[in-house]
Amino acid sequence: MAASQTTRAPSARNIVSTGVAGLDCILAGGLSRGRLYLFEGRPGTGKTTLALQFLLNGVAAGERGLYVTLSESADELEFAAASHGWSLDGIEIYELVNELGLDPDSEQSVLHPSEVELGETVREVIDRVDVLRPQRVVFDSLSELRLLAQNPLRYRRQILALKQMFAARGCTVLLLDDNSADVQLHSIAHGVVVLEQSRREFGAARRRINVLKMRGTKFRGGLHDFVLDTGGVEVFPSLVAADHKAPFDPNPASTGLTELDLLLGGGLVPGTNTLLLGPSGVGKTTTAIRCLLAALERGAHGTYFLFDEGRPTMLARARMLGMDLDAHIASGALTIVEINPAELSPGEFACQVRNAVEDNGSTFVAIDSLNAYIHAMPGEEYLVLQMHELLNYLNQKGVTTILVLGQHGVIGDVRSDIDLSYLSDAILLFRYFEAKGEVRTALSVVKSRVNAHERTIRELKLSSDGIQVGDALTDFQGILTGLPSYEGKVPMLKGAASAASAQQ
Repeated sequence: MAASQTTRAPSARNIVSTGVAGLDCILAGGLSRGRLYLFEGRPGTGKTTLALQFLLNGVAAGERGLYVTLSESADELEFAAASHGWSLDGIEIYELVNELGLDPDSEQSVLHPSEVELGETVREVIDRVDVLRPQRVVFDSLSELRLLAQNPLRYRRQILALKQMFAARGCTVLLLDDNSADVQLHSIAHGVVVLEQSRREFGAARRRINVLKMRGTKFRGGLHDFVLDTGGVEVFPSLVAADHKAPFDPNPASTGLTELDLLLGGGLVPGTNTLLLGPSGVGKTTTAIRCLLAALERGAHGTYFLFDEGRPTMLARARMLGMDLDAHIASGALTIVEINPAELSPGEFACQVRNAVEDNGSTFVAIDSLNAYIHAMPGEEYLVLQMHELLNYLNQKGVTTILVLGQHGVIGDVRSDIDLSYLSDAILLFRYFEAKGEVRTALSVVKSRVNAHERTIRELKLSSDGIQVGDALTDFQGILTGLPSYEGKVPMLKGAASAASAQQ
């Protein structure tokens, strides 16, 4: 008979918030209390700001905080906090190296060279901790401590001594460091978080955060975008579509145009995305607005993400075509978000889309256009992964999504910046063609995963009366190539009677 084994149930984590909601989400709620964590990154990445948010969150929760600094003075920290509108009341700031420490006659090492006894300076820190009894401590920064320790062995012993001292007093500690190559320090810390900043040739710097290690925590790995702005650090966890499933009605909804519904096989299906593909000026945005207006008239809420043109221009053009959106904006049913792709990271955009769906209740989302979104990406592969997860998320939420993608060229050989056709559930293709000395627009659905759609090509006309979709152009050849030839008598939307009689 096998010997019986006693299993011990895992104890629940005692969690401390970092003060940054997005980072808490990545860390499955926050940091484990009473542990020592390493936050590393080059100067300017936001370590000090994040550390201040950590301590201020503790003050709000009734916990005492201590900021031990070797790199900045108390005045500099208070100035940095004031720039974010914060007060450091309730946080004790201890300058480990002051004017006396700069005296040539003073002791040059922070810790005493003895292997057992801590130096006088660190004993002062211990005394301060014992008097204040802080629950949260920030030590800024280890770079200065590393230089003052003079050799790697003494430095490692100093860190271990500090870790044991803080652990014995139940402090949750953030160690800030500028060096990202100290593997030994990684092994000592309970968790390691890296802050990165990369410059681009144009636009704002891209900041990302990466959790390398977090003992006993199922954290969300990979790179996550974050911004450092007035008000502090805001982290945007990478989107995982599988975490956001929701029930919804999959029945098709009308676009507001009977003929377009016929082309699509019944209309737009919730939980799918439709790609409007064609050259510039062909009517993609206008068609997207017509579909949006139909959803708003049914009582739905919608969000329109505008990358290319200004909001006043878009609204004025919609009014000229008989589609007034002002009443829906005033009622709060429609939100138009102007996006500057040079300033916005992919993670922040995904977060805005989530807020539109989850906070504003939007069931219709339009992204116009993907061309500007593409140029905001660091690479094509990154774009495809971002778009795949974002579209998956919208589909899981039952959102009707319209994507606008402009193509290079006007007639003949037109090309796209990137092929997103396999990510789309339906593709609505726009093309110019010429007939009787006029430039006209042809419309066709070339793909639909959810409906048995028409395989025909119809004419699209824009006027002050709105959008019109005509009969199938069965007597044209070569429309999709951009070089059509007219071979029959099918009436078109404008001048149809005269065209027919001329052929007779």
